[in-house]
Amino acid sequence: MIEILSAIMVILGVIFVFIGAIGLLRLPDFYIRVSAITKAATAGVACIVIGVAIHADDVGVAFKALIIVVFLLITSPIAAHIIGRAAYNDRVPLWKKTRINEYEDYKSQQQAQQEPQQEPQQKGEAHQHAPQNKTMNTLDATLDTTAYDNKNGNVADDNPSGAEKHKNLNG
Repeated sequence: MIEILSAIMVILGVIFVFIGAIGLLRLPDFYIRVSAITKAATAGVACIVIGVAIHADDVGVAFKALIIVVFLLITSPIAAHIIGRAAYNDRVPLWKKTRINEYEDYKSQQQAQQEPQQEPQQKGEAHQHAPQNKTMNTLDATLDTTAYDNKNGNVADDNPSGAEKHKNLNG
């Protein structure tokens, strides 16, 4: 009985993975493909791992299988989301029949909220380019500290060091 249940779970997992592979080949859009393969692979691998755990008939193996399935269920959707967002930000084209682009609306709303409210300047008041907060992080302090000579490959230290820049900004 255990072998039959184990075989059913493994076969079900293989069917999910196979359907995901067909979706990868047949679907028209990168984003739809990522969605289909993520769902199918997650369900397929989870079924296969559960089938192997049932066949092993050991508590230690079942516990490890449970951890694998939970980890898979947590990480696969997150990874697919990050891959999809990175592709969208790199301007991977949507399918030509896509009608709704909710992420573009979301990005527009976020940009509108992040734009600072500009205050009108008083007549005769000089425009200040320095930020109100004069603290810098380490990356800002080290950027543009070295000029490179492209002809000879030499490094010319014409710019002040990050520590000097930080000291100059803080007074």
